Amino acid sequence: MPDAAGTGAVRVASATGRRVVLTTVLGSSMAMLDSTVINVALPRIGEDLGTGLAALQWTVNAYMLTLAGLILLGGALGDRYGRRRVFVVGVVWFAAASVLCGLAPNAAVLIAARALQGVGGALLTPGSLALIQATFHPDDRARAVGLWSGFGGVGAAVGPFVGGWLVDGPGWRWVFLLNVPIAAVCVPVALRHVPESRDPGAHGRFDVLGAVLGALALALVTYALIEAPGQGASGAVVGAAVGGVLLGVLFVRVERGRENPMLPSSVFASRQFTAVNVITLCVYAALGGFFFLSAIQLQVVAGYSALGAGTALLPTTVLMLLFSAASGELGRRIGPRLPLTVGPLVAAAGMLLMTRVGPGSASVSGYLTDVLPAVGLLGVGLVTLVAPLTATVLASVDTARAGLASGINNAAARAAGLIAVAALPLLTGMGPEAYRDADEFAATFRRAMPMCAGLLVLGAVIAWAAVSGRPAPADEEEAEHARPECTVHCGVAAPPLEPEREGAEREGAGRAGSEWEGPGGSHADGSGRDGSGGGGSGA
Repeated sequence: MPDAAGTGAVRVASATGRRVVLTTVLGSSMAMLDSTVINVALPRIGEDLGTGLAALQWTVNAYMLTLAGLILLGGALGDRYGRRRVFVVGVVWFAAASVLCGLAPNAAVLIAARALQGVGGALLTPGSLALIQATFHPDDRARAVGLWSGFGGVGAAVGPFVGGWLVDGPGWRWVFLLNVPIAAVCVPVALRHVPESRDPGAHGRFDVLGAVLGALALALVTYALIEAPGQGASGAVVGAAVGGVLLGVLFVRVERGRENPMLPSSVFASRQFTAVNVITLCVYAALGGFFFLSAIQLQVVAGYSALGAGTALLPTTVLMLLFSAASGELGRRIGPRLPLTVGPLVAAAGMLLMTRVGPGSASVSGYLTDVLPAVGLLGVGLVTLVAPLTATVLASVDTARAGLASGINNAAARAAGLIAVAALPLLTGMGPEAYRDADEFAATFRRAMPMCAGLLVLGAVIAWAAVSGRPAPADEEEAEHARPECTVHCGVAAPPLEPEREGAEREGAGRAGSEWEGPGGSHADGSGRDGSGGGGSGA
């Protein structure tokens, strides 16, 4: 079994290097596949389990809730206790929770199992890229990250196709059970061929209180939004809403006062960093609502099969896979303001075009005239904005805080999608059984798309007003700091996590309980590091 002796020395061309890439791609693909195919399976899940729209919302949000609340701790745990160990625990945990999802006899068990899946995702998602950063020789890390990112992008592209085929064929439960054979390959390869690594400077207390307060605040607000259409302004709904807001305020106060906070307020001293995260909230709230509702619209209203719905939405992912890297380079040359303004506006136009999708859109001509222009424009918009958004996040902070900035941005996007899925049915007047009635769902869908587009327009306005129009700096070292390493990103749930930068000097700012420096770094002594800390997939 490999040990720390192999840390930072493995070459991509070696047998060990190929196996490390394999196991990290398999691990991150588990989380990415579930995040991309679950929406396609929702109508069948609701029909099979005899449940209402609220349960379908929770099926999506239970996973996002625990993932968003705990992802900031996942990498810090790997640094402290071993990145391979925590990654393997995450894969096993995720697979076990997937079995529970696949065997769930009712909606309550499925929702609980999805929440457990999110815990596993929070452990394995930051760990996959952290392992690559820690394992490969510095000269090979960029190539290894490129392979990891490229194969992950291909996996994201085929995910909806495979998911739709499973839903139409063996059934929706196999969307979850498919993770078991993937884990069965991933875990033995990781244990036998991936060197263990940890950060000897990682010590101090983990900010468990901050993580719990943040997750509870999100959970209560989500509960209030999801249950309000069915319960109205009941005591439980109002109490949850008020409690969620109060816990959110308490979370901010606690983080400001702690010595080692999960979310140090000092990072928001950068006006541009704050603005880009507000843009992220707008963009990914719109995307979360769009993909949740569009997959149902295509099946319930337009008459697509699950496979057809997954394939219909595929052009968005393919465009991102093919052109995100080129878009990032363009953004570096012309500056971030224009891409972050134009991208959301183009994506908003795509969402508005989606209102044309109706009963006649399932034919070939209907797809070419109604669906393809909408998802194509959406894809062009995302290609234009995602890579420059990530680069701007990295450029807005010091090199030592690049991992932290990426982790905050990723978590903000997931929280935005969570709230959007909870809020849109309430805001559009969507009843608990709306997804069973094509006419009712179509009417509320036509009200929802302008709301999602409006969020994108708001993001564009903020970008034009608050984001710098300056191109990337001429200084080579400074420019490299602002260059995303994960240039191929096909996930629509969140922007990609980025690894820490090699040779970054540590500041004295607090991290996730032990001076956390991004999803995979933690130092309590402010010491430097060899750049082996991690980021993760954009699942």
